[in-house]
Amino acid sequence: MSDLKGIPALFMRGGTSSGPYWNAKDLPSDPARRDAILLAALGTTDGITDEVDSAQLGGVGGATPVTSKTAILSPSQVEGVDIDYLFAQVDLERPFVDTNPSCGNILSAVGHAALEMGLVEASDPITSISIRNTNTNALMEAVLETPGGQWSYMGETRIDGVAGSAAPVVMNFLDVVGSKTGKLFPTGHRSEEINGLTVTLIDVAVPMIWFRASELGIKGDESKEALDDPELLARMEAARLIASERMGLGDARGKVVPKMGIASAPKHGGQVTSRYFVPQSCHPTHAVTGSINVATAATQPGTVVAEVSTAAELSTQTFVLEHPKGQIAVELAYRDGDNGPEFDKAGVMRTAKKIMAGEIFVPAVLLDD
Repeated sequence: MSDLKGIPALFMRGGTSSGPYWNAKDLPSDPARRDAILLAALGTTDGITDEVDSAQLGGVGGATPVTSKTAILSPSQVEGVDIDYLFAQVDLERPFVDTNPSCGNILSAVGHAALEMGLVEASDPITSISIRNTNTNALMEAVLETPGGQWSYMGETRIDGVAGSAAPVVMNFLDVVGSKTGKLFPTGHRSEEINGLTVTLIDVAVPMIWFRASELGIKGDESKEALDDPELLARMEAARLIASERMGLGDARGKVVPKMGIASAPKHGGQVTSRYFVPQSCHPTHAVTGSINVATAATQPGTVVAEVSTAAELSTQTFVLEHPKGQIAVELAYRDGDNGPEFDKAGVMRTAKKIMAGEIFVPAVLLDD
């Protein structure tokens, strides 16, 4: 008998990220045991010792932040919601699994994964799947084209950062204001000063600190490689740690929330140029949650993003942000509130692809009761 055991998994691309998707029933419910399996499956450790392999040679991780992600699905515990989705970021440098943030790119394949796992049934001609992100308790909706009750991965939709085209996935984010803090502006300010820098602390889809590119001494449209500058990252990180405490998120050392972003004026016909950090390096494209965050910030007068954006204030609109590999369009919708327009929802077009279905093998001892 082998001392390894296989666990059923799908390996999928969601947006501009990829990783294994699991059915929760196939993993231990105990978080510590579950995380040991995820570390072993992705390859950061063997799941038994704390010895780290940042190349993830012993697992299916891709040795980058956008390819060291995973999703766990289950029937929702909330009435009227189809799927509960837990996102996990598997660290590359230490034996740590972070389930505090969400990931909109990995979310992009949750609908297809739920269909593949038999957790939901397809309709004709489209299937709308309601999803609760258990990291943040936010609600989303994935809308897939399923003519005749059959789902497809091939299509004509293109997203910047992914080669070729694929079937469209419409992601509607329904309940994302105050994802972690319960407030749009956790400190009550639209802009404030940290370490001599004017920043905006905002919580929409993900808590973030936004910097103005000019105050950092850069243009804002630099490449990922240029922005992965140790001195720049250290300066931003120092401000991020202070921001986390102000936002009520506690000590952010070793954690990926709050995220960081740099905003500057658009250069290619969009509404803003954005660089998103994960947070210790610049994202090669852009996070979906970060896209919703920057789009919302751009429509809020008084933020550092609004100051450099061409977006209309507090309006329903298609918002286009420019990132290192191209653009992302976000459909913003506002509703009439007691004190004026209020954020209602945001929609993003993404794509997904099933890459592999089978088993991922980990030490059998990790699954023993």
